[in-house]
Amino acid sequence: MPELPEVETIVRTLRPALVGKTILSTDLRWPRTLAAPSPAVFKKRLKGQQIESISRRAKFLDLQLSNSHLLIHLRMSGDVLVVLGGYQPAKHDRLIAQLSEDTSLIFSDPRKFGRVWLVDDPAEIFHDLGPEPLSEAFTADWLYSSLRIRRRQLKPLLLDQTFLAGLGNIYTDEALHLAKLHPLLLSDLVTKKQAKGLWQAIRKVLEEGIRRNGASIDWIYRGGDFQNHFRVYGRTGEPCSVCGTPIVRTTVGQRGTHFCPKCQGCVKPKNPVQ
Repeated sequence: MPELPEVETIVRTLRPALVGKTILSTDLRWPRTLAAPSPAVFKKRLKGQQIESISRRAKFLDLQLSNSHLLIHLRMSGDVLVVLGGYQPAKHDRLIAQLSEDTSLIFSDPRKFGRVWLVDDPAEIFHDLGPEPLSEAFTADWLYSSLRIRRRQLKPLLLDQTFLAGLGNIYTDEALHLAKLHPLLLSDLVTKKQAKGLWQAIRKVLEEGIRRNGASIDWIYRGGDFQNHFRVYGRTGEPCSVCGTPIVRTTVGQRGTHFCPKCQGCVKPKNPVQ
């Protein structure tokens, strides 16, 4: 699933292609793609609205329109495409919007998990999200205090979008390795020094991911090359770039997890909280 750097890359690609264009019509090809409102209201409200700006919140794309916000969450396999000129619908297209200047905006989603919302205020959808890890609200002090008041394993906690918005499996593994913290370490055991190191690591791997246009590890997301610079993710059995110890893969919170048993230590938690 595309994570923060991949979604940010998509946003930066869409801006010059879409901002200023007007929505002429929409073709909702799979109704369940639309989370809200009803299909009839959706089509009626979108028609004639202009795309004024495009931004990102966590893993959501936010297209600010003249009178509302079009939100898109790609989930497991969603993709957003822009096509100039005539367009023939493809098998996995779920929503097609015809725009001015002979432009088509297509939401494609083979696995059908992605969702679209049309809302007046994005806070209706975003209200439970944690802070953005690249924002001023995300500080080392905030992270330390927020970790200490919880008793959860680090990996599942960092994946919890209500705790911190935008991190996914790849960048969590990469940040934990850079910070030299085991994915099973309980959050209330993290020291202030470790919390600052984790804060720095999270920001560093995300910034590097964005600089490299994200990671392309399968057919779902294309165009990035951060996968060529992974420290641990997907490198099971390969030597750690820091100490040479083979990278280990385990399962934490039902998610494949990669770490170095030497650099990140060994944790055997009692009664772990997922």
